[in-house]
Amino acid sequence: MAELYTDKTPAAVKNATGLHLITESTPNGKKVQILLEELKDACGIEWTTSLLDLETDEQKEDWFLRLNPNGRIPTLIDNTVMPPFPVMESTAVLLYLQDKFDEENLFGFIDKREHSEVVQWLLFWQASGQPNQGQSNHFSKSASEKIPYAISRFRSETLRVYNVFEIRLSGRYTGTSREYLVGPGTGRYSIADIGAWPWIRSWRYAQFTVEEMAQFPYLLQWIDRIAARPAVQRGISDFYDSEENPALRVSTKS
Repeated sequence: MAELYTDKTPAAVKNATGLHLITESTPNGKKVQILLEELKDACGIEWTTSLLDLETDEQKEDWFLRLNPNGRIPTLIDNTVMPPFPVMESTAVLLYLQDKFDEENLFGFIDKREHSEVVQWLLFWQASGQPNQGQSNHFSKSASEKIPYAISRFRSETLRVYNVFEIRLSGRYTGTSREYLVGPGTGRYSIADIGAWPWIRSWRYAQFTVEEMAQFPYLLQWIDRIAARPAVQRGISDFYDSEENPALRVSTKS
């Protein structure tokens, strides 16, 4: 306990019991927020939450780096085991929660090949989609210098990844369209979908046009289908926004 927490660790974090999520309402944070809300509906899982204002760089403070040396959210701390076990990286948190708490595999699969497909799609988005969309956002919105090649490169790669999802969902090479990425028939909603959805749903924020997205009709239907789920709506709500819910915000800065 002494190694994981210090006197600088916010009380809401070090005094938490059960599962404790440190997050902010970014696409990566929303992945875990959504799965926790889904597990709450499905099997009554409970957890507590702390929010970080990322603009203050609280996530770079020593107390946080002890939990996650990468200095990123979300970070999950499992206090149901001793010593408490921190889990970093949003995809790893999804896999941890589904493996440990989803006993009926409602958001995963028992079949080894189907489980492998879940991991494949999670890693594909984590390695190919997420970095490109993130860099597209950076060079289009945040960079002090607008570099046309960088903007074009990352936009094009993100659209290419969207097309991979479109191929999968449309059944272009199988003859059978799908509602979800993994599972027999039309598929079944799982962490494979949760892992990519918060990013892809933000295509407008990423400054893709309606005309560009029109080439992905099955992907757009997938976005809307998942958005209709009550747990998803809670998982992306202002409850997880540090500006909108300051009562859950933790800070060591004066």
